[in-house]
Amino acid sequence: MSTGAQFYPGASTAYRYDGRYPGVMQEINCCVTHTTEGTSLPDYDGGVSAPNSTLLPVIPDKRIKVYAHFPADMSARALVDNSNTSVRTNRNNCHQVELVGSCDPARRTSWGSRRAGVDYIYWPDAPDWLLREYAKYVAWLHTEHGVPLSSTPRPWLPYPTSYGNSRARMTLAEWAGFRGHCGHMHVPDGNDHGDPGATRMDLVLAYARQLVSGTTPPTSEEDDMPTPADLWSFKVRLPDGREVSAADILGYSDARHNVLYAELTNVKAQLAGLSATVQTLAGLLGQHDDVDTDTIVAAVERAIAAAVIDVDVTVTGTPTPQES
Repeated sequence: MSTGAQFYPGASTAYRYDGRYPGVMQEINCCVTHTTEGTSLPDYDGGVSAPNSTLLPVIPDKRIKVYAHFPADMSARALVDNSNTSVRTNRNNCHQVELVGSCDPARRTSWGSRRAGVDYIYWPDAPDWLLREYAKYVAWLHTEHGVPLSSTPRPWLPYPTSYGNSRARMTLAEWAGFRGHCGHMHVPDGNDHGDPGATRMDLVLAYARQLVSGTTPPTSEEDDMPTPADLWSFKVRLPDGREVSAADILGYSDARHNVLYAELTNVKAQLAGLSATVQTLAGLLGQHDDVDTDTIVAAVERAIAAAVIDVDVTVTGTPTPQES
């Protein structure tokens, strides 16, 4: 017997697999989060390994598109299900969600020619808007199906530490009695995957609790403000058709940034030394009654300011060559 809405509002049912692989209807009380380790909606081998739902981030619009593959209360197929045990993983009253993207730190910034945060999501660094979008789905699971807004006491380890028989993996007894939210990394009985890594489910659950309690999640104008990294990477189109960013033009890199920082720190130290020298000079000159100390200090400080303005700070390093 199942209760509650079986499909998330607005979810696409274009890729339902329950007609081909009907599962067992159950009253779900837990949810397992996966990452697809891909950048688009998987075909799950025609449904053989499909979850209940796939959440595809639509990055330009800051929203998610939900694809429903099985009803919410029907057992899905994204876990290894060892039929030799009394507890069946896929049938342990669990709901399963696949998040399109990666938890592998090797893909933290790029994936081939694709860029994290632009072309795909590296979930441990997922933006706040995306965590809030997932929180809406989690809140729906709680409201419609009573899935507790709590997490497993086991740690959410970063991948690949989370892979295999890590300390995140539940025992079979723990899994049999589990209620709430966990990741694929936590499920036992033949499961060795480490997804979704260090995805911030703590924040997802906190936002979901706010939604369920009727409180307005705190927002900040900073959520929509570009970060320094965004500004560095923002691309403009040149008359010759090339798209370049400030980082491209300046040959920006972490190493170059460190050199620049060291140069500026050195300049700051020199200015501090000059200021101390001015004060010492003023003290010495102040011992003579016929010397206008304030006039001398002001003149020297103006000279320093002019020198600083005229400084041509050159950062060492080889600029990135422009494409021809």
